Parts: sequence; C-alpha cells; structure tokens
Amino acid sequence: MNTSILFQMVLFLASAVIIVPLSKRLGLGTVIGFLVAGGLIGPWGLRLVADVDEMLHLSELGVVLLLFIIGLELQPSRLWALRRRVFLLGSAQVFGTGVVLALGGHLLGLPITTAVIAGLVLSFSSTAFALQLLAERKQLTTHFGRMSFVILLFQDLVAIPLLAIVPLLADGTSIDQADGFAAVGIAIGVILAVVMGGRLLLRPALRFVAGTASQEIFTAAALLIVMGTALLLQFAGLSMALGAFLAGVLLADSEYRHELEADIEPFKGLLLGLFFMSVGMSLDLGLITNQPLTIVGLTLGLITVKAVLLYAIGRLSGQDNSSAVNMALAISQGGEFAFVVFAAAGAAGLMDTATVNQLVVVVSLSLVATPLLIFINDLVFHFGKTGGPAREFDRIEMSENRVIIAGFGRFGQIVARNLRIRKISFTALESSFEQVDFVRSLGNKIYFGDASRLDLLRAAKADKAEVFVLAIDDIAASIKTVEIVRQYFPHLKIYARARNRQHVYHLMDAGVEYIFRETFASSLEMADSVLQGLGISPQQAHETVRRFRAHDETILRKLHLVHHDEKQLIATEKQAAAQLEELFEHDANVAEGRDRTTANMP
Repeated sequence: MNTSILFQMVLFLASAVIIVPLSKRLGLGTVIGFLVAGGLIGPWGLRLVADVDEMLHLSELGVVLLLFIIGLELQPSRLWALRRRVFLLGSAQVFGTGVVLALGGHLLGLPITTAVIAGLVLSFSSTAFALQLLAERKQLTTHFGRMSFVILLFQDLVAIPLLAIVPLLADGTSIDQADGFAAVGIAIGVILAVVMGGRLLLRPALRFVAGTASQEIFTAAALLIVMGTALLLQFAGLSMALGAFLAGVLLADSEYRHELEADIEPFKGLLLGLFFMSVGMSLDLGLITNQPLTIVGLTLGLITVKAVLLYAIGRLSGQDNSSAVNMALAISQGGEFAFVVFAAAGAAGLMDTATVNQLVVVVSLSLVATPLLIFINDLVFHFGKTGGPAREFDRIEMSENRVIIAGFGRFGQIVARNLRIRKISFTALESSFEQVDFVRSLGNKIYFGDASRLDLLRAAKADKAEVFVLAIDDIAASIKTVEIVRQYFPHLKIYARARNRQHVYHLMDAGVEYIFRETFASSLEMADSVLQGLGISPQQAHETVRRFRAHDETILRKLHLVHHDEKQLIATEKQAAAQLEELFEHDANVAEGRDRTTANMP
C-alpha cells in the first residue's frame, strides 16, 4: 500500500467529501461525519492509515487556529468584563465535577491520587468539539452558548497548572520537584512575555506587512503569528492552543482583525476536520468489544454526571430549562486535553496502562456521543422549530443607492417606507430568509444576505452609499456589522437601532454617533399620554417628558464611561435617579412659590 503523504492527503479528503455531506444530510452534523470518516479509514476500519499519532499531532493545528479566531472575537475589555463569570461558573463546574468523578473513581478501586487526577481531567470538556458544534448551529451568541464558552475558557486556564502539577504528584526526588516548580515559573514568565511583546510588536509588524499590499504575504504573516506564538508556549511546556488564544486576544482590538479572521478561517476548518477524523481513527474498537459493559457504563456515567451538574449550574446562573439542557449536552463530553494528561500520568507512573487505555476510549466515545445526544434532543423536544436548510445569499444587482438598510424587520421597514415616500433609493439586506420571503410576498424588493460580510457590503456598493441604517435584531451580529462598516467604509453615516442600554454601550464603544433605542421614544409618548390622563395639562406633560429625555440622554453618556465596572455603574445609576428626583422636586417648589405669589397679588 502506498503510504506517501500525497496518498494520505487524497485519502483524507476523499473520505471527508463522501461521508461528511451524507452526515449533514441526515441531520447529524459535520462533526459526526468527520468522526465516522476517520474511523472508516483508520486501524479499526479499512486500515488505510496506520500512523494515527502523527496525524493527531498534525491535526492539533486545527484546535490552535480555532482558539486564535475565538481570541480575535474577545476584546480585552470584554474578557475583563467576563472575569467573574469565568471564575465563578468555571470553578463550580471543574471542581464540582472533579470531586464527584474522583469519588466515583475511588469507589471503583482507583488509588486516591489516580482518582483525583482522573476526576479533574475528565471534568474538562472539548473546546474544539463544543465550539464547532455551537458555531455550526449558530448558537455561540445565545445565552447558553456564551455560558458554555465561559466554562470552556476556565477549563483551558486550569489545564495549564494541572499539566505542570502531574509530574510533582509522582514519587520523585526533590530535584524533580524543583524542576517542576521551575517549569511553572518559566511558563508564567513566557505568558507575560507574550502579552507584553504582543502589545508592542504585533500591530507594527502587521502594519508593515499590510503596507506591501500583498494578500499572500499577509496570510503568511497571520499563520506565522498563530503558529509562532503557539510554538513559543509549547517550548515553555504549555498548551499551543493557549498561545494561539493569547495572540488572538492581543489582536482583538486591531484594525486587521477581520482580515486575519478571513485569512485563517479556511485553514481552521480543514485542520479541525482532520482533528475530528484523527479522533475517529484513534478509537480503540478492540477494547470496546472486549469490555463492552465496562466501557459503555463508564462513558454513560461520565456524560450523566457532567450533564446533571452542568444543568444545575445553568439553572442557578439564571438560564431557563431549555437553555440549561442545551448547555449540559453541548459540553458534557470529555476533552482532548485528557489524551495529553493521561499519557503524562502514565509516563509518571501515576496510572497503569490498562487504566489509561480505558479512560482514553471513554473520552473518545463521549466525543462521539455528544452530537448524537444533541441530535436526539432536537428531534424529541425541538422538532419543527429549527430553521430549514441552508440557502445561498442573493446576488446583489449592480446599483449605487444612497442608503443601505441592514435588517428589514419592523424597525427597518418603517425607515424604508419613509425613504420610499421621498423617492430616496436604498438597498435592503436581511439575514433571515423567512423574513425575506414574507417581505417579498408583499411586493417589496429585498436581498437575502448577511450585512456583516465584507463581500456582500462591497457588492451592495457601500463605498458609494451615504447612509448605513443598522436595524439588525441580534446584538452580536449588529456589533460585528458596525465594526466592519466603520473599518472599511468610514465615510458612511451610521444610524443604529439599539435594543437596550447594553447594546447602546457597545455601539458607543464602536464609535456610532446616531443611536436610537427601539422602545425609548414610544415609551416617552405613552408616559406623556398617561400624565395627561391623570389630569396634568398637556403643556406640563410635554415639559416633563422633554426634561426626562434630556436628563436620560446626558446620564446615558456618563454611564457609558463606567459600564464595565458594575459597582460604579450601580452607584452612578442611583446618583442619577436622585438627581432627577431633586430636579423635579425643585421645579415643583418653584411652581408652588409662583402660585402663592400670584394668589397674594392685589
């Protein structure tokens, strides 16, 4: 059998092209397709690929690139704002699950040290699996999607010291322990060096490369940053994925963020697929057939314990039942980090070979089971509620309209109707094809497309337009769109709809000047009517509402400056409410004094 690299590449691509579309057509998703494809050509299938370990190491680059893109989406200010949730929810999940699993392992006969290591490692979930599934299902921006990411982020942070501690738990000399502590110190030093050096060097380097106006060189620079940072942290004994994540976070505020994401995305998708196929190939079916009850029982026990505790954490953190269930299923599997730690524990003599092999198979089976459990959950509880099949975006006709409207729901349509009255041309973009079909049935012209995509904005001639109306309902999509518009079409005047105050703050952070809260004006109009209904004169009612609006707009600007600090935000809110009461109380006293003076006049 020809085992050349070219042959193996053709083999991987062919199996993926055939099996993954079939899996997606059946509703199982791409992850299951990659797993099945890997199992088919691996040592326990057709035996077309023998060196699974080499492929697994190569495919880890997919996880590295995934973490880089996730880092790009997390600006340091947003990461800092998440710190409490990261440590509160993450620690509750990791240590709560770790304790329960460690007790279970000890009751099953594992020594206490081995049980503790196994419990903590099995409490970790697969970042690559979970995030890929959530992204594929467009659930990363949901409440449970964000909470899942918070927990996964804490797991990645805890994994680093755990990997360093494993050798210290072995029966070694004091020199070995000293070496272990030295390794921890080196790791911390390298992280600090990457953070400081990245802030000083990365942006100037990218600015220099961008000056060449060569797309190929910019792509090469992007890959160099990701792999170079990952390699640096690997030399320090840390996770390559953490290095890539740090690089992404450091560039999250960069003007090149979207270009970096676009350049890395194709490599990330292909290498992640290779990673899932490698996991499928590494699944030891011989151990499953020899110990079926033990392996299946351990796998079900792992998933059940993690899912129950995750569900409880979800409910306690304010999620509804459906959201908590979705989070529990999304990250109830074991993680790829287990392969590394169990191997290190085996090498250190903390686990025997049989235990390591069993736990690796259990983790692999839990990865396979996750998409199936989500599929069953959708089938049983959400059948008919999800959207239909994917649909191609419309081809935008060559036109140079003065206005582009992103989001054509109730808000965008009202703006459009007023523009149409004045004979002002506009291009309407909507990402929901159900909404597009409905609006078209009423005789309106609208394009199905994602306004956050640079190619569609260019096709809509955003460079020739004058005004950009941002009326997208989804907050995350709204912020992403405005960032791209501000970066690539800075001449456009952006008029943005905001759903709530947090949305307003994000829009202000992005530099949007004209912001309209969707319920604010109608709420003021109702307040005016209520006051008049209570017997207050129309003039007094109008003046009350006018002064409240002016005060609220002023306070909103002040709150924007402190909205990342929860304590200061609450204090400013209370102070503003007190000032408002004092303002109207003063007006009432002045008016009362004026009435007395008028009454005493001869």
